[in-house]
Amino acid sequence: MGGVWSYPREDFTLRETGLAVVAADRAAGRRTANGEIHDPALATAAHRTLQLPTILRVANLETGREILLRVNDRGPARAGRVLELSRRAAALLGVAEGGTAQLALSVEAEPSRRLAAALPQPEGTRLAIAAAPRDAVQSEELAPPPGSSAAPGRARPGGAMPAAAPDAPLAPPPERLPETVWQGPARPGRLYLQGSSFLSRADAQRQAARIGARVEGTGRPGRPEYRVRLGPFASIAEADTALERALRSGVSDARILID
Repeated sequence: MGGVWSYPREDFTLRETGLAVVAADRAAGRRTANGEIHDPALATAAHRTLQLPTILRVANLETGREILLRVNDRGPARAGRVLELSRRAAALLGVAEGGTAQLALSVEAEPSRRLAAALPQPEGTRLAIAAAPRDAVQSEELAPPPGSSAAPGRARPGGAMPAAAPDAPLAPPPERLPETVWQGPARPGRLYLQGSSFLSRADAQRQAARIGARVEGTGRPGRPEYRVRLGPFASIAEADTALERALRSGVSDARILID
């Protein structure tokens, strides 16, 4: 999309920042990437790589508004944008049509896992596993010693042990999420371009020299990592120009983030 390859993968721990756009199409009825019916009146979003569907907690850093969104499509098409909002999602977050906004997003792990578990399984995806043969086992119930009582949960002599009730599976979240808006403080950040991350400082320095960036050390003690960064930028236009230059130079995973 937009000349940039993306590779979807399942990730229930994703947290990221970036710029969001509002979906241009206003009409309902088209199929989304996972086969749902697009409805701009629902609070939904498109992401390039997340599993579909999934539930995101999204905060507009410029207004302080925060909501839950159902991600059910692929996008945004434009490089340098992390999320594409439906018209209703944009209105709840306070993003004007045709505008952009600084966002922070994180996957809601448990409801997203329930969504994944509720998806229909294609024929032949489950492995047939034969149980190991069981031999007959002779057993005998003994009465508890004098002065003691039976342990909780064990069968009394002559009685059957009660079977534990299996945990009922939790239902997946509804397709139409509650439109709850949490209002927090506005906390806009600064725009940066981030290239690749490396375990070798020399590799990071080679990429940084190619796009006119700097190398920053990250990671834990004893396990250093090095990231390539450029910025901060005074405007989105400046960040977009730097991103286009990085993509042309071959840094395909370059992205705009908020810090």
